[in-house]
Formats: sequence, C-alpha cells, structure tokens
Amino acid sequence: MGEEIALPPGMQAVILCGGQGTRLREETEFKPKPMVSIGPHPILWHIMRHYASFAVKDFILCLGYKGEIIRDYFLNYRAHTQDVYLDLGQGTVEALPREISEPIDWRVMLTNTGLDTMTGRRVLTALEHVEGETFFATYGDGVANVDLSALLAHHRCMGKLATVTAVHPAARFGEMSLRDGLVTSFTEKPQVAEGWINGGFFVFEKRAFADLPARDDLILETDVLERLAANGQLAVHRHEGFWQCMDTFREMQLLNTLWSQGRAPWKTW
Repeated sequence: MGEEIALPPGMQAVILCGGQGTRLREETEFKPKPMVSIGPHPILWHIMRHYASFAVKDFILCLGYKGEIIRDYFLNYRAHTQDVYLDLGQGTVEALPREISEPIDWRVMLTNTGLDTMTGRRVLTALEHVEGETFFATYGDGVANVDLSALLAHHRCMGKLATVTAVHPAARFGEMSLRDGLVTSFTEKPQVAEGWINGGFFVFEKRAFADLPARDDLILETDVLERLAANGQLAVHRHEGFWQCMDTFREMQLLNTLWSQGRAPWKTW
C-alpha cells in the first residue's frame, strides 16, 4: 500500500444507482435500491456521507430504474430531511432551520443513464460529467469503512488505469472451531478469512474506458474490469475492514440493526 495522502480538491465520485435490485423485491418494487433506508436515511446517503468524510463532495449519480425517486429526493432534499412548515391557505412551504453538526454541502449531478442499461455503459455515460482524469466510482447498494485516502494513494503508487477494492464477504453461517468433541469458539457470521470479492470503491483513470463501444449492454465487471485485468491494468486495494452489501431483506435488517444500536462501522463522519 502506498503512503497515505490528502485527497486533492475536486475529486468526484460516480455512483451506480440504476439497477432494479430484484433480490430485494420487498423494497425495490416501490423504490430503487439506493433509496432503501438504513435508519432515517437511504443507503445512498450513507455512501455519500462516507465519501464526504474524505472531502469528496462532488457526485455523479447514474440513474435508471425509478430514477425519478432519487431525483425528487435531492431536488427536495431540505423538505425530505428537515422539519417543514406548510401554510395550506397561502400555498407556501418553509423548511425550518435546524442545528446540525456538519452542513451538507454536496454537489450532485443527476444523470439519466437508461432504464435497462448495464453498469459499464452507465459509467461511460457519466464520463461526460467527470472533470478530471482520475475519479472514484462505486455501487449504490453497499457500505464500508474503506480508507479512501489510502485507496487513492495505492492507485497512484501502482500506476494502473484502475484499482478495485477487494473485500472479504461475510459468511452465511456461524463459524465454529472444534476440538476433542467440543466447540472451542463460535462466531456468528464472521467475515471470511479467505477469498476476496469485488467490493466496489474503485478508482479509475478516464483512459480505462477508451475505445469501448457505447453499447447499452456494456458490463463494467466483464467488459471493462476483465479486459483491464487481462492487460495488467487493474490494481487491487485489499480492505480488511467492514464491508456489507444490501442485496437481500436479511442484509437490510442487519444494516438497520447495526445503525439503531450505534454500532455502524461505516459511520466515518
């Protein structure tokens, strides 16, 4: 891992928000998965809050399925997050000021990247709004306590076109250590010690997407990352800390339990 550095001003984060989230149909029948709540806020807010804690406050949201709900949330952000006074007779709406420890000063680009577009094309479309040569990217359905400064430092140290954060997924079942007919230790659903998966939280150079066809079926994982890996241009940043996606109702419950108990490891702000 390279030496940690302060993130340069103006770094942007592209967040994929367009998928249909079919494995969480209990929620996504009515809203896009990034808008499924952890506590009082959608998971998308938690992801953006993590980036903002590293001074990354310029976001490009790739909208698709039910994107109008995400658009409405940010267009009416104060109304969604603050106390609101309505005068129905006068037809006026006033968001009441509230003391908050850290004001939200994000800049958010809402870009429609298509209803059935695949992940690679969504990022490709977002590139027209990326101002620098290097940018962050991630999925809109997973939280982690990834050190973004260390991630960017490692990306620059490796000098490749892209860096992917590798994580240990949580085990589906509890893990037991056995000896002499006894259970010597029991851990409920730990992070697995072996095996790495794509955890999102990428760093890309724009050149990573050069010469790619602008097809709606362009997939980030197979058409972009596999090509970069085959060409020796995909570095890996190993993250040993917390990471959890929200693919299922059980995972949504887990994240909400951690938040309600004040034990949310991804809360870096």
